[in-house]
Amino acid sequence: MNIYSHSSHSALKYLKDTEANILNLLIMTGDFNIRDSIWDPSFPHHSAISDNLMIIADSFNLDLSITTHCVPTRYLDMAGNSNSVINLMFLQSGLTKLNNHSIHPDWQLSSDHTPLTVLIPIAEENIVSSKFSIAKNSEEEANFIKDVSYAIKNIDTSDLSDPYLLEGVTNTLASKIENTWRVNSKQVKITRHSKSWWNKECSLALSNYRMTRSLENWKIFKNKVKTTKRSFFDIKIQEIANKKRGPWELMNWVNKYKLPTIEAIKYNDQQCLDIDDLWNALYSTFNTALYR
Repeated sequence: MNIYSHSSHSALKYLKDTEANILNLLIMTGDFNIRDSIWDPSFPHHSAISDNLMIIADSFNLDLSITTHCVPTRYLDMAGNSNSVINLMFLQSGLTKLNNHSIHPDWQLSSDHTPLTVLIPIAEENIVSSKFSIAKNSEEEANFIKDVSYAIKNIDTSDLSDPYLLEGVTNTLASKIENTWRVNSKQVKITRHSKSWWNKECSLALSNYRMTRSLENWKIFKNKVKTTKRSFFDIKIQEIANKKRGPWELMNWVNKYKLPTIEAIKYNDQQCLDIDDLWNALYSTFNTALYR
């Protein structure tokens, strides 16, 4: 969160009075326009506004960051004014790898403020690019359901008097379901081009075209894609309309509907653009009709 609080400290007053609820805030930084001996050794005084700032930071679970080298953050050319530290940074409390920042006077250029930087460690993340899946309404899905149903039907539940026996039965069933899934599912790559309506017939038609590169096979592939998509979305529409009864879910598939043009109410050929004009039009029209 970046903050600029001018000399009257209105930004700090707003944050304190509104008790803003911002969760998981990592960094709060900016120009706070507060001089204080807490962060500026060259300044011998303590400001009461600093206490409010520390209270606000504590409410966000933030701690004052200690710079790696203490230098001013604002430089003034005017005689009689000293350089100061008014640009501050607060970092999330308890993070050992995120506990200080740096000030760069050499990056100042034409500004009277110096840039502040902090290194944010980013943990490595393993992004899964594939998954095991069974296509809906496929032969593999039918085999999976049949095998799982058979495993449930033939499970031995004659003796479940002991918790250990019950756990053994559930583990056996889980193992059979897992094995059945492995046999019938296949690994597919997850990409931004993945389509939920794609099936084996589409893959086969595409493979035939790639082998021959003929115009006829290209037409067959395009026709197969068209009929497959139509069949898939027809089923989805029926499911949403008849089962879920939430036709608004279909709105993501169509363009936004343009609202009709709105014309202002007119009275005596003049547009009624405010409440006084509207009331006058209503009052005059009512009285005119009343004595007819």
